[in-house]
Amino acid sequence: MKRKTPKKSTLSSIRIIAGQWRGRKLPVAEIDGLRPTGDRIRETLFNWLDTEIDGARCLDLFAGSGVLGLEALSRGAGQVTALDSSRVAVSALVEAARLLDTSKLQAKQMDAIEWLKSKPTGPFDLVFIDPPFQAGMLDESLALLAASNCLAAGALIYIERDCNDDPPQLPTGWQVHKDKVAGNVSYALYRVDAED
Repeated sequence: MKRKTPKKSTLSSIRIIAGQWRGRKLPVAEIDGLRPTGDRIRETLFNWLDTEIDGARCLDLFAGSGVLGLEALSRGAGQVTALDSSRVAVSALVEAARLLDTSKLQAKQMDAIEWLKSKPTGPFDLVFIDPPFQAGMLDESLALLAASNCLAAGALIYIERDCNDDPPQLPTGWQVHKDKVAGNVSYALYRVDAED
């Protein structure tokens, strides 16, 4: 009798590095172009954020796997609003929140650019921006975010991009706080000048 080949799973997983959910593995939908931020980059980013994360109100504009927002919550962030245009990605995020028994993650199926144009309310202390590479959405996202009035004074903005792409056009008053390259990924943390 011929054995059936098992079907390939439509889910992979991510692992939380540190905090209250350290070591937890969570399902991630397999979607073309989805590339969860790697462990090494995440470790560096959250070392940068060590004194900033406690109680932070976070926005994840192109959430995908949601690993940045989930890691932030594990390390003490107060809340995360995660946006993604993919119904499958958002469903996986809702399931992750259920598995972790947290109400601090709000996942919305919404296009990040359209959401930014909708006059969103905040304020957000920390924003993760990791749009699909080669999609050409980074500069528009930054301009809309700066004009949206949803950022807290002194907010931190994390940007991840292909290192072969041109550097982003930074809005006035945004300063590089930390930056690094890992493989073909350039990632940086920016601080928005607090208004006097």
